[in-house]
Amino acid sequence: MADIKDPENTILMELKGGTVTIELLPDVAPKHAERMKELARAGEYDNVAFHRVIDGFMAQTGDVQHGDMEDGFDLRRAGTGGSDLPDLPAEFSKLPHDRGTLGAARSQNPNSANSQFFINFKDNHFLNGQYTVYGRVISGMEHVDAITRGEPPATPDRMISVKVAADA
Repeated sequence: MADIKDPENTILMELKGGTVTIELLPDVAPKHAERMKELARAGEYDNVAFHRVIDGFMAQTGDVQHGDMEDGFDLRRAGTGGSDLPDLPAEFSKLPHDRGTLGAARSQNPNSANSQFFINFKDNHFLNGQYTVYGRVISGMEHVDAITRGEPPATPDRMISVKVAADA
């Protein structure tokens, strides 16, 4: 288990293989960190599919509108939705998209991030300055590495539960 320094800004994501501990970076991207905590506390990320998983690149999830595998799930629409909350403005920083970092998924509009995010499987520095980095995996990356690949995967993996460590 990871050494959790700030439980209020730490996410515990339960995957089929075990727990992934994510340190949020509110000093770098406060709006994105707050959004993840708000959706986690509302249970919105529970049972949401990893709808786009590209080997050697990243695993994308977080479509709370179309990605909940227990509530109206439609694999063809997963990845096209967000939450009921407004989109977030970009919070670009100098932090690189290294292995294990969380990036805010968005459309072509830099200010369109909402609930979707991705976890980088490797250093993807070509994304630097184009997508908001707002967290990093501090333990359990082996569980992220084991997520079923595909765009979309035929039988997608899911986030079983997502909680703020302070509430766990």
